[in-house]
Order: sequence, then C-alpha cells, then structure tokens
Amino acid sequence: MAEITAPRGVKDVLPGESWKWAYVLDQFRTLAEGFGFSEVHLPIFEHTELFCRGIGDTTDVVEKEMYTFEDRAGRSLTLRPEATASMVRSYLENRMASGPQPVKLWCAGPMFRYERPQKGRYRQFWQLDVEVLGSVNPLVDVEIIELSLELYRRLGMANLEVVVNSVGCPACRPAYRKALQDYLRPHLGELCGSCKSRFDRNPLRILDCKNETCKALTEGAPDVMDSLCDECRDHFAAVRKRLDLLGASTRIDKRLVRGLDYYTKTAYEVLSGDLGAQNAVCGGGRYDNLAESIGGPHVPGVGFASGIERIVLTMEQQGCSFGREPSTDVYVIAVDGAASDEAVKLLYALRRQGLRAEMDYQGRSVKAQLKTASQAAFACFLGSDEVARSVVAVKEMATGNQEELLFDGAAAAIRSKLARQEDRRP
Repeated sequence: MAEITAPRGVKDVLPGESWKWAYVLDQFRTLAEGFGFSEVHLPIFEHTELFCRGIGDTTDVVEKEMYTFEDRAGRSLTLRPEATASMVRSYLENRMASGPQPVKLWCAGPMFRYERPQKGRYRQFWQLDVEVLGSVNPLVDVEIIELSLELYRRLGMANLEVVVNSVGCPACRPAYRKALQDYLRPHLGELCGSCKSRFDRNPLRILDCKNETCKALTEGAPDVMDSLCDECRDHFAAVRKRLDLLGASTRIDKRLVRGLDYYTKTAYEVLSGDLGAQNAVCGGGRYDNLAESIGGPHVPGVGFASGIERIVLTMEQQGCSFGREPSTDVYVIAVDGAASDEAVKLLYALRRQGLRAEMDYQGRSVKAQLKTASQAAFACFLGSDEVARSVVAVKEMATGNQEELLFDGAAAAIRSKLARQEDRRP
C-alpha cells in the first residue's frame, strides 16, 4: 500500500520552524493590542456567496482559486481565500455598529487558494489580518499602514518599500475605466489571454499583469490620478501628508490596483527587495463599499493582510532574530530504578513551576541521557543515595558546577537559578 503524503501546495510547519511563527505571532499580538485592536476568531469556511459578492465574480480569486464544495444539505461553501469579507460579515451579523466606532479587529489563521505553488506561496497559507470598520477618516488609513510598518520594524526587517495608489471610488472610477479601455483598445490583440478577458470585465487588473508584453503596452497608460474626484484626491493627499509626518517614505505606483473588487481610494503594499518577483509582504487598503455588496448598510473600512510564510522567509534571508529558540530548561535523570518514582515527582514539580522539563522514556543508559541533557540548562540526578537523603544533585550544564538541593523546594530553587541566568544574558 502506497504511503499517503500531503496534497500538493501545502506544507507541514515543523518544530524547527514553528517557533519562528510563534515569535512573529507574539510580536504582532503585542503590537496590535498596543494600537487598540481586539482579536477575533473567524470560521474557516463561509457561504460561497459571501466571496462571490464581496470579492467580485470577475476576480481571479473567485473565478480560478477558490476551494468550493457542497455540504450534505447541498449548500455551497468555500474555504476562505481571504479574511476581509469574513470580518465584515461578522461585523454586520454581530451588530458591532451599535457600539463605539470605529471597530478595530485582527485575526490570524489559514487561508486557501488554488494557485501554482512557489517559494513562500502555498495553497494553504497563514495570514495576519487587520481591519478598521466604521470610519472614513484618512487617519485610519495612516494607522493601518503605520501598524504594518511598525510590525516589520520590530521584527528587524529591512530593505522594504511602501508603494501607494488610489483606485478611486464608484463616482470617479468609471471615467478612469473608460480612459484605460480607450487607450488599450488599439492594442487588444497584443494582450495576453488573461488580459483580453479582463478588458471588458475588469480592465484595471491589466495594469497589474506580470506578462512583459502587457507591462510594456501599459507603460504609457492614463494615470488614475487624473481621473480622481475631489473627495478621492483630497483623501489620498491627506494620507500621504500624514505618512510623511511619520517619516514613512512612500512611492506612488499607478500599477497598484489590487486584485479584489471591494477596494476604494487607498491601496498600498509593502515590498521586500529580497523576495524576487513575488515580493509583497503585505497588501491592503480601503474598501468603503464592501458591506453594501454583501447586503449590509454602508460601512467604511480599511485594512491589510500579511502572510506569515512571507514574513518568516524575509526574516531568514535578512538574518533577523527570532528571539531564543525554545530549549529544555531541566533534564531529569534517574540513575537507577530505585529513583524512578522520585524522578517522575520532580519532573512534574518542575513543570508546575513553569519550566520546560524532560526525562528519558526509552530506558537509555545514564551516559546516553547525559548526552541529551547537555542541551539543557540544568540536569538533575536522582539515585538511591539521593532518594535516601531526600536531596537532588543539580548540575549547571554551561559551567559544570554541581550542588545538592533538598528535594522539597528543589523545583522552585532551580526556577530562581534559571531566572538569574536569563538576567545575565546580553
């Protein structure tokens, strides 16, 4: 019988890497709380209609990338390809508009898209997602962008660039859409197949095409800034002014249009110079009409999402610190069979003190156990002699210093010794 392996496009996050993910999540949780955001946990699957209406029927996500299935009752459900539509659905369904506004929420978890797997990009991938709902103030856009930048600063990431654009609103986007179509129409036959299909349905996405021919054809395309209404132009100017005040260097990129229909006004990405062609570590912007598209009232919103795989990959390539890799604090060794019961009691006394304590379960020799214990901060030895005298032999592995402690109180004493070790760390 053939061995079962994981499906293509998914990845096991093993202990050698999972601690890095935990570090990123811990840093992000602390930062989000400091910015006044509250954590929510959202369903991994939703009614398919939520994404079709929210993200847009003509987007690549809905047309090509969603994992959609029918449940036993014949209802169409979809594994979430992104979190924003789910966050807005939750805001509406749980009547969060009745409380103080804006509502500031964040979540983290797996998303699912069927696309070609590549470095840092999987069919199941984890995202950090941040949303602010209930405010049109451009300062909220600034807060979202600054939050993402502060996360990368705290993680030690460098060589990053912030690109921004405005994608207009329903009042001014039709004029830009027509200007772009008029410009591209004489070159329609030269566009790639995907862009030809986008010409009538979603022409702005042609600006985002990575095909070299399409990129060359759109080099002289009309600038969206020339089509913005006064409200969108003023909003974008206010965002850039406040970002400048905070020292966030930005570059306008007229090709930045985002891949989802719900975006309005501000769109932005943070790019890394160390990731090659797929170089965005973060993407987001404003989506003031998303709530209405899924059947709710008008609720302005702005947010961003950042892939954990991309963050960790960038940090590894840049040599960033992930803090200290978790390691065993104390290794307990029963020198002989007479001490095994006391060794188990000590093991759990150490764990109740909050220490990471381990012992051998394989019946290995003391010499083999000592080899494993060399990776711990302390080793505790218990033999029949120590048991008879109600003591524990404790060895500090880094220095080789050894002493005896009374069995009662040994766990608390070792915790104090570890705390002093941590205080001495540079």
